[in-house]
Amino acid sequence: MTILFPLPNNHPQRFVLHNEVHARASSVQSLPVKASHLALLLTSDEKMQERKHLSTLCQRFGVAPPEKDVDHFTATFNSFQIRWEQHGEFSTYSFYVYDSSPEPFADAALKKVPVDWMSQLTGQVIVAAHASIVSAADIDYKEAVDIAALSSYFANNPVIGSKVTGGAASIFTDFRIHVDGFSRFLIVNHDLRTEQAGRLLQRLFEIEVYRVMALLAFPIARKLYPELKKADRQLYTITNAMTQPDNNDAKLLDELTVLAAEVENHISTHHFRFAAASAYNQLVGQRVNDLREVRIQGIQTIGEFLKRRLEPAINTCESISHRFTLVSERVSNASQLLRTKVDIIIERQNQALLTSMALRAKMQLRMQQMVEGISMVAITYYAASLIGKIAEALHALGLKVNVELVEGISIPFILVIIGISTRRIHKIIANTTE
Repeated sequence: MTILFPLPNNHPQRFVLHNEVHARASSVQSLPVKASHLALLLTSDEKMQERKHLSTLCQRFGVAPPEKDVDHFTATFNSFQIRWEQHGEFSTYSFYVYDSSPEPFADAALKKVPVDWMSQLTGQVIVAAHASIVSAADIDYKEAVDIAALSSYFANNPVIGSKVTGGAASIFTDFRIHVDGFSRFLIVNHDLRTEQAGRLLQRLFEIEVYRVMALLAFPIARKLYPELKKADRQLYTITNAMTQPDNNDAKLLDELTVLAAEVENHISTHHFRFAAASAYNQLVGQRVNDLREVRIQGIQTIGEFLKRRLEPAINTCESISHRFTLVSERVSNASQLLRTKVDIIIERQNQALLTSMALRAKMQLRMQQMVEGISMVAITYYAASLIGKIAEALHALGLKVNVELVEGISIPFILVIIGISTRRIHKIIANTTE
């Protein structure tokens, strides 16, 4: 009997998050099985269209379509099973058919899917792969036999493979696209359970998809390499010119600004692609580790092959991305140094200008003081003349006044009065400016 405890309210996403670990369970129901896998790059509009297109297939076979907001869906139709997953950049379709045909790749699982529906799929194919799980007896496989005999299933190309999942199966591939436009995986069943088979197929398909998605950054890295060299040379030319005494700092600063804009544009435009490449590469490594490969004498394992072929490309992408970041930092440092130099020059110019202004102000003060002295003499002269005129008027009235004596005696008093007045005016002006 279930006992319900009085707990607080559930978080709105509790059950969704709890059940997420069961959302992408294995789709394989029995063995042997053939599978076809497609990975399509989609735009936002195409993602909406593919949901409607998937619902159309479900309506044709009377199967309930996927819900509106789900990003994965599994259903069984008359003669095949489909597994659909929508990721950030791409969507995948896996088709499964259960038969025991002696030819692993003669009748692909896609042959059971309606042709008209397939022709209307949206997006661009980035990965297309066939896989077949067969028993050792079906293809007369014996470990003691030369593995090269398996190359007939891969157009006589060199075969790559290993034992996986604790020896329960052996997988083989050539990592090539064949004339039908599909790559191939051959899985020899030694002691696989259906759950193991489903996980194994999913890992192989994910390795194929993630390695190709990781390599999307490689052509960009090769294209950006000349741009990186060009930016590096420009930065060297500018920094070398900065050390010359007769350089044009304003022109160099303009060139640095343009270079910084170009470098930052490259970084911002391709940062997502390079970051995605690193993330996809990590997923490839995780999926390869999950295979638990054991070497088959005479051929490379999948892990070895991918390490030799995939890692150099990813290292190139990471190197280009890292070097662009370093160039950006160097441009920033050079710009800061040049701006500091320009600021110091401007500060020196301002200091010289202030010194010149102070000298001119000092000269103006001296001239003003000289003018004030002359003005005091002029004012004294005119004031003494006025007093002399007054004395003449008094003398004309009959008073015994010595005009020249009165005028001479008044001059010192006038000078004292003018000096005191000028000093008071200076004091008032000083108090006002403060």
